[in-house]
Amino acid sequence: MSDDALTPAAGGGLLHRRALLHRGLVLATALPAAASADEIRPEWMKTPGRPFTIYGQPSKHEQQVIRRISGNRMLPGNGVAMTPLEDLEGFITPSGLHFERHHNGVPEIDPARHGLLIHGKVKQPMQWSVDRLLRYPMASRLVFIECGGNSNAGWHPEPIQRGPGSFHGLISCSEWTGVPLSLLLDEAGADAGASWAIAEGADAFAMNVSVPLAKLRDDAIVALFQNGERLRPENGYPLRLVLPGWEGVLNVKWLRRLHLTSEPVMARNETAKYTELQADGRARQFSFVMEVKSLITSPSHGQRLKERGFHEIRGYAWSGRGKVRRVEVSADGGRSWAEAALQEPVLAKCMTRFRAAWRWDGSPAVLKSRAIDATGAVQPERAALVAQRGLNGYFHYNGIVAWAVDDEGAVTHVYA
Repeated sequence: MSDDALTPAAGGGLLHRRALLHRGLVLATALPAAASADEIRPEWMKTPGRPFTIYGQPSKHEQQVIRRISGNRMLPGNGVAMTPLEDLEGFITPSGLHFERHHNGVPEIDPARHGLLIHGKVKQPMQWSVDRLLRYPMASRLVFIECGGNSNAGWHPEPIQRGPGSFHGLISCSEWTGVPLSLLLDEAGADAGASWAIAEGADAFAMNVSVPLAKLRDDAIVALFQNGERLRPENGYPLRLVLPGWEGVLNVKWLRRLHLTSEPVMARNETAKYTELQADGRARQFSFVMEVKSLITSPSHGQRLKERGFHEIRGYAWSGRGKVRRVEVSADGGRSWAEAALQEPVLAKCMTRFRAAWRWDGSPAVLKSRAIDATGAVQPERAALVAQRGLNGYFHYNGIVAWAVDDEGAVTHVYA
């Protein structure tokens, strides 16, 4: 390994990102000289494997990789299921592990009886069956969807002791494919006075929220596919709204209609919820965009470093305003920072995987990451975020997360 790669890039043992190119030389295990490939052939190489299946499933050895559910005991269909971020790699979330937020369960919708209605301030109300929508030209969006309430335990006075997925797991990233909504709006012909649309879902809660018409014309799609296959029921089958970079509640599942209006409807999820009282007494409302954010998933709470030496710090970064431009990592609680390597592709409004090389010497450390997006926005320290917005809020927490590593390698969540 070159001397340049081993040169410290910041305090606490952080190395230049070039060191990642040589990790295999450090972590490979040497075999005894007498060993050969034939002598170590395992039993599964000696008998035929199982036959084909009509739909693939995870290995039985990976059954611990599951969503964490937090629900309402009195109403089992109300609650969340969180993506196990620390157990995943790359940046695409498997469809079966995409986070869920339901208000009244997952409806069993017959696609032959479902469709999309656009009405209200339009020249001609229009309705499309699912079969009709499947015949339209389609577009794909590789984007994240994040619940506005993700990471909300960061507002708590004391740091919550949970792993990344159980704390920050209301975010997932998929390839969504469907019909650009601008095509359907053009067919219906929005009136000059139309500036909002009320999106409504077909679940028993009849979720409805207000969306600016300009966003629907910009990059919104009516998604029919997720990660190459038809939407799953819990993710909105047979169709859902996808609004890249905007808070999850607006990405209405089981979409059934868009009512074009001149003003928002002031529904529950834009008044009583998703509106926050600030420290100065004013309230934040219609805070649609998910701000720049990052999170170290390894090492993180509940994990333990088993030995000193080289480790890869890895995590996710994202921004609802565009691409992640840079991620910096600290191993000394934020006193110094080193630039992390961003894994390609780096896409706008999409989760980005970052990695940093770290040589742990066995002494206590505090790990942090901060993301900077293409607009120049910098992920804030928790103290700065609290000073700006107070502690009365619940949504849109994007403060820097700190993990403390003790001298035995155990990792906990701290405010630092």
